[in-house]
Amino acid sequence: MRRTRVLTAVLALAAGLLAGGPPALAADAPAPAAVPQAADTYTWRNARIDGGGFVPGIVFNRSEPDLAYARTDIGGAYRWQESTRSWIPLLDSVGWDDWGHTGVVSIASDSADPDRVYAAVGTYTNDWDPDNGAVMRSADRGASWRKTALPFKLGGNMPGRGMGERLAVDPHDNDVLYLGAPSGHGLWRSTDAGVTWSEVTSFPNPGNYAEDPDDESGYASDNQGVVWVTFDESTGTAGSPTRTVYVGVADKENAVYRSTDAGATWERLAGQPTGYLAHKGVLDAENGHLYLAYSDTGGPYDGGKGRLYRYATATGTWTDISPVAEADTYFGFSGLTVDRQNPGTVMATAYSSWWPDTQIFRSTDSGATWTQAWRYTSYPERENRYVMDVSSSPWLTWGASPSPPEQTPKLGWMTEALEIDPFDPDRMMYGTGATVYGTEELTNWDDDTPFTIRPMVRGLEETAVLDLASPPSGAPLLSALGDIGGFRHTDLTKVPSMMFTRPNFTSTTSLDFAESDPDTVVRVGHADSGPHVAFSTDNGASWSAGTDPSGVSGGGTVAASADGGRFVWSPEGAGVHHTTGPGTSWSASRGIPAGAVVESDREDPETFYGFKSGRFYVSRDGGATFEASPATGLPAGDSVRFKALPGTAGEIWLAGGASDGPYGLWHSTDFGETFTKLPGVEEADTVGFGKAAPGASYRTLFTSARIDGVRGIHRSTDAGASWVRINDDAHQWGWTGAAITGDPRVFGRVYVATNGRGAIYGDPGGGTGPGPSDACEVTYRVTNAWGDGFQADVRLTNTGTAAWDGWSLTWSFPDGRRIAHLWNGTHTQSGTSVTVRNADWNRAVAPGASVAFGFTASGPSAEATPSAFSLGGRECTVK
Repeated sequence: MRRTRVLTAVLALAAGLLAGGPPALAADAPAPAAVPQAADTYTWRNARIDGGGFVPGIVFNRSEPDLAYARTDIGGAYRWQESTRSWIPLLDSVGWDDWGHTGVVSIASDSADPDRVYAAVGTYTNDWDPDNGAVMRSADRGASWRKTALPFKLGGNMPGRGMGERLAVDPHDNDVLYLGAPSGHGLWRSTDAGVTWSEVTSFPNPGNYAEDPDDESGYASDNQGVVWVTFDESTGTAGSPTRTVYVGVADKENAVYRSTDAGATWERLAGQPTGYLAHKGVLDAENGHLYLAYSDTGGPYDGGKGRLYRYATATGTWTDISPVAEADTYFGFSGLTVDRQNPGTVMATAYSSWWPDTQIFRSTDSGATWTQAWRYTSYPERENRYVMDVSSSPWLTWGASPSPPEQTPKLGWMTEALEIDPFDPDRMMYGTGATVYGTEELTNWDDDTPFTIRPMVRGLEETAVLDLASPPSGAPLLSALGDIGGFRHTDLTKVPSMMFTRPNFTSTTSLDFAESDPDTVVRVGHADSGPHVAFSTDNGASWSAGTDPSGVSGGGTVAASADGGRFVWSPEGAGVHHTTGPGTSWSASRGIPAGAVVESDREDPETFYGFKSGRFYVSRDGGATFEASPATGLPAGDSVRFKALPGTAGEIWLAGGASDGPYGLWHSTDFGETFTKLPGVEEADTVGFGKAAPGASYRTLFTSARIDGVRGIHRSTDAGASWVRINDDAHQWGWTGAAITGDPRVFGRVYVATNGRGAIYGDPGGGTGPGPSDACEVTYRVTNAWGDGFQADVRLTNTGTAAWDGWSLTWSFPDGRRIAHLWNGTHTQSGTSVTVRNADWNRAVAPGASVAFGFTASGPSAEATPSAFSLGGRECTVK
């Protein structure tokens, strides 16, 4: 993951209380605040890519096997689902107004109560994110959340985000949590399970390290603050706060502090190394060893020197246990983990070793000696202890053929998350800048037997989507993505074999196809070197590089004429240009300002359009010359996206604006000479077209907008006269303003660009669920009960002969029982009638297979099972 992920959000949005401390922060409302439900039921999935972004943190629960969480820098948090070997997204309910809360700076799983999980959220600490951070808390493993707003910002996508974990739950008194804050805000504590928070005013050091103190944007100049919290579980008893707590601080001279009185007082650890930042502090309480991974910078991109140290908690002795001499390091250490079944076994990563590869180190004698994942035999040849199997995500090779000592696929880079499963010494997971890798043969390492590393990332979709296209023939979806370029999806349910290559772009910023010749496709983007434009004549299956006009520094936007014979490109660093053919020679366009957004008419091959700073521009000569439209009242800024309607020349829909000026959705039928603003659409940021509804002649419209006071994904089947919201509270994905398009071949299908949750697509209804010949069986068990409520688990089994693609189970709840929280599905309840539908990840149920969900409910437990269950109108057997 490159820093372009930072720019994605910026460009897209340009648009324990201590005496004497400050008052506690009050808890916020449930997160997110409720908004009206969808007027039409949609099923939402990801177009599968599997990964695609930086995973800076992986956390295993220490008391329950197979319970693990992953955090991403801009794409939310996930929970591991062992039965499906996949990750479940947990923060899709974050809405537009709280988009920054999709950045997760830390996550903590409560080992005393595994149902509890916490996430510290917020994306930027500078003004790119207008809102403060928050701590979100869940009592049902992330199925639902409540949150407490903080009086400062958090930086899930800031420098130093791979350090941690900043958030920790006291293992002996799980109502106590600590949070390390950035920006000089110090150490914070909650004594009521995350409901309220106060600063620990006795903590002496808020940190002082910034990546670049002179950065005027505030991004690299922010103080990275208090970066990790580790409890010594050997110093406490159940029900009382743990006595000894270690805290890491972004300060090269004073990196580690300790409290031995449950956080009342703190001291700098004597004798500690200086000149480095402690990225991680992991405790082996059984042997009394605190392991620390040091780097000379905060990461995740940089780091030129590093050390590993072991601190003896009983004697205060520091031991340098680095596997490499300091003079031989060109990287820092960050990833750090202890085998909880064999505590003398410790592992660490050289996170910033970009070339030729990352390195992973392993010791089975508490750091006295080390082995490494790969070594040189006779340079540049190397020998690996492992075998890489990326057959499930073949694009991880990047289509590259590097020279030794580089290999493809790489072992990784930005490897700051590294965890051995506390219940299984053979299982290890680690995060990279593009995926989560893992093995279930880890102890083979110690026998010099090869072990296989594979992606363990299914369900974790973390791409920032910059543009989408759905041609009328060929692949149903083409995507322009930050950091990994983009993909051609011929099957939305399968991972494509490769991203766009030859040339590879670090980020594709715009793509387009010729409406009457969909095999002709053009894309533009950012590149470390070489051209910034590429052309395809086979619907994006293969590509050839174009030639840049002079001065081009970035992708910008691009448009293909309706017949594919002409192209108009508005790149970064140069003005608008036009060409015929494959773009080997470009000519400057006249009459349109540099930086304009460009699009083509979808019927007239000579007509192109542009928009810049409130003015609309039209070219009728293939992009050679443009004239400004007399249209007024359009958005004054540049946060605008528009498209021409296929099949009708001169018909345009334009979305955009900002809260301090015109904002909404406009329509033109005269080549942009005039525009009419649609009533009721208070805000709109994208617009796209899909297949017309049955019986309708006008294409279906889709938009990410606020309509009649409701933010969401909206659909119109009557040319914008009326709209329905088609997403729901559980499916909001933060910011969805980059792109949207319908599918011209499937009525109702829509593709939604997210900033960190990948390319989402939605279909009306519940998919192809159980059919008439299918049979089902239900097991219903009350697993816990209290005075005014209870918890139940339900298992639904496909006892038929055909697979289900989506399911919907209904039953009746008498006696005023009402579901409060439900996990592993979504539910609605009207009176006594309850309906539970599949989640995205468990919609497919093979014959003989089962799917399980659970819930808490108010009302008497009445442990007798409901008398009947039905699946899509068919009665199930009750077991």
